[in-house]
Amino acid sequence: MTQAPFYLEKINRLPGVRADFIGRIPGVPVDTDREATVERLQPAHQTAVENLGFTWSQLHLAEQIHSADIAVVGKGDTARTWPEVDGLITDQKGLMLGIYVADCGAVYIVDPVKNVIALLHSGKKGTEGNITGKAIRIMQQKFDSNPADLIVALAPCIRPPAYEVDFAAEIHRQVLAAGVPESQFTDCQICTTSDLEKYYSYRVEKGNTGRMLALLAQK
Repeated sequence: MTQAPFYLEKINRLPGVRADFIGRIPGVPVDTDREATVERLQPAHQTAVENLGFTWSQLHLAEQIHSADIAVVGKGDTARTWPEVDGLITDQKGLMLGIYVADCGAVYIVDPVKNVIALLHSGKKGTEGNITGKAIRIMQQKFDSNPADLIVALAPCIRPPAYEVDFAAEIHRQVLAAGVPESQFTDCQICTTSDLEKYYSYRVEKGNTGRMLALLAQK
């Protein structure tokens, strides 16, 4: 099993929580057809899911339409791609949340007290809609989460000067504004354009690219 990225260490230290971020897969052809590319990447992504102790049939995905809408995955909900949302929240164990990215930010949120997790796709539009703040509010309202207990991480995403909008900085601000302590937020500080051997970048590769996969679950 490969070691999870350093910026997910705080999350992976939590009992029963599993998190990973799957970067570029060497040798897999990519093109502008997102669905075809994701299908080619699936065997490698499936292996990553299995390395965390889950099966592909336990993976819930978001359709990702660049919105700030979020689905709450409940008990008995079968794994599927949730339509018209860019974030997923659950308090259920034994299922996995997944988000595809290729420049946008994957935001991981874990409440280790109430045992609630959220995984978000926050790019330019999602950040403008404050999907992170919205997820934290839903966790408060539905699961009685206290923002002071939350552990949050931001995965590699595009940043200035490669992109004119610094949505990573705005996500950081939104996390703190929601009441999460600075010490419980980790930004990897990595720009996806900085190393195309490790990451996909939709902007640099002009759409002719793959998708990275953020994963978060509770055993």
